[in-house]
Formats: sequence, C-alpha cells, structure tokens
Amino acid sequence: MKIKTEQLARTLKANAHPVYWLSGDEPLLLQEAADQVRRYHRDAGFVDREIHTIERNFNWERFRQSTGNLSLFAERKIIELRLQQPKLEDEGKLALADFLETDNSDLVILISSPKLESSVMQTKWFKSIESRSVVVQIWPIDRENLPRWLESRMLQANIHPEPDALQILIDRIEGNLLAAVQEIEKFKLLAGPDTTIKLDAQTVMQVVADHSRYNAYQLVDAALTGDLARTQKILNGLQAEDVYPLVILGAVTRELRTLQPMVEKRENGQPLTAIMQTARIFFNRKQAVRTAISRLSSALIWELLEQARLVDQACKGMSPANPWDELSMLLIRLSGSRVSTAAEHQALSN
Repeated sequence: MKIKTEQLARTLKANAHPVYWLSGDEPLLLQEAADQVRRYHRDAGFVDREIHTIERNFNWERFRQSTGNLSLFAERKIIELRLQQPKLEDEGKLALADFLETDNSDLVILISSPKLESSVMQTKWFKSIESRSVVVQIWPIDRENLPRWLESRMLQANIHPEPDALQILIDRIEGNLLAAVQEIEKFKLLAGPDTTIKLDAQTVMQVVADHSRYNAYQLVDAALTGDLARTQKILNGLQAEDVYPLVILGAVTRELRTLQPMVEKRENGQPLTAIMQTARIFFNRKQAVRTAISRLSSALIWELLEQARLVDQACKGMSPANPWDELSMLLIRLSGSRVSTAAEHQALSN
C-alpha cells in the first residue's frame, strides 16, 4: 500500500509487512523515515542488519542467499537495499518478487531509492510489489512550507526564534534540511540542556556558518546578477566539495518559480519598485533579485524550467548527460550570457 510519511508510525504499529520502500530526493527526510522503520523493528527483535548498495550489475544472488539460507536459530534480520537509481533491473525485480512469495516473518526488506517516477509506479510489476508492501513517497519541503517546518523543529528543541532570526536561518540553509537540523543542534549545545532559548537575528548571524566555502544560494545570486565568471567559479567550487547536484538544481528551480510572477508583473506594466516592496526578499538578496526581474522574461523563465527538468533527469541517471555540464549550461542561460556550445565547454574548464 502507498502511504504518506506522517502515516508511517501508525502503519508500523498496525500490521507487519515484509517490504518497506522509501522513495524521495530529500536526504534528511529519507534518513529519518528509514530510522523510524529500523527503530520499530529493532524494538520488535530484528537485531541483525545487512546492507546492500544496489548499483548497475549488482549480484542479486547475494540477496537470494541472504533471504533463503536462514537456519532455525538465525537472528531476525533487516536487509537494506539502497538503490542508486529509481528503478530495479529485471533480475532485481524477480528476486524481490520471489522473496514476497515466501512466508518468512524473520526478515524485513527496507528499500530506499530516489524519487520513483510515475511511469515506474504504474507498471504491473510495481503494483504487485505495492499490494504486498508499504511504499512511502517522501516529498521535499517546498519554499512556502519551509518556515513552518523549520520553526516547528526549533520549537520541539525549546528554541523560540524571532521572525528575523528565522528568515536569516532560512536564507542560509534553504534546500539543505540536514544543515538546518545541524544548526538547531548547535544552538542547543550553546544553550545547555533543558534550556529554553530565545533566538534573535544577531545570534543567528554570529553562530550560523556556511556549510561549504560556497553555497547554492551564492551561486544563484551570482547568476541572477549576470556575473558568469563568478557563477562558474562557485559552481566549480561546489563540484569540488562534492555537493549533491540536486541540491543546487533545487535552489535554481525554486528561484525561477519565485521570479516568474514578479517578472510577469513587470511585463504587465507594474513598477519595479512596487514589485520589490511587496516581495518577501531578505535585504542582502534584493539587488540580485531586482537585477534579474529587470532583465529576464517570462518566456525565458519557462524555457529555463523546462531545461531544469532535463538537468533533473541527468542528476538522477535517467539520461546519459553529465549533470554538472547540464547545470553549467542552465546557469549560463540564467546569467544572460549568449555563448556557443564551445564557449560553454571553455567556461567549464576555467
């Protein structure tokens, strides 16, 4: 059966299932859901744990041996399958289907994967798996709901942020929920145990550190201002620091969707000053956003969003394209540069 993340705890308590498939592109939420499944089964006596990273040409005979050679005195076990792609090869499909035909209450399979596409979920094979398993679709926290999510997390930790403090923190970590949780833990350590914290903007500015030499939002702002050289420099730095390209792409697409209605207002004759006054933009980003609204068109933004969809496919291994090359070309267009393909490749090497 297919459930939402918030239904997982209730589902775990209600009935035992042989397979749990967690699907999503937000690492923190995926990790927390997996921890929930592990914790419940550990408390139920599943003390052994086996992990397989599923890449192309994985030897599924290892999985079959793990699920088929249990002795009478074997420990109850969780077998984790960590998929690097949002799909299984035919051999994997068959191995999982065969496991579900067995009646072994001493084994639980925990699968984690990138977001499953609807084309996969509509297949006869997947529907058969879903009917006998629990499938959890984990959706990212969007820009609109991020303040509510972050404030809720902070309140659970006895941290009461002022509005400006919350906004600064959002600007620093947006798109990286794991970084948000790390900062919350940092505030807790500074205050000591069992202490209620009143968090103001100045404290956040003093405590919160960038999570890399560069971050995705510096990259976006460089592109918005049309600074191609800085854009490429930051992108190369993020690549060198092994930042997950989907994190960068998420920052770019969120910015494009935010800019689109503001650009439409400008095209419809609304003064730029009025648009900026009504927009909720943190002060240190206003110049970059103002520059972008002045030079971008609605048509170009829609083209960039379509291009971003292709970058997303490259990031998830659904196309042979190099995700970093595709990101670079997307950012070149966002920066307003008009360069040939050869020049784009030259920019990448600088």
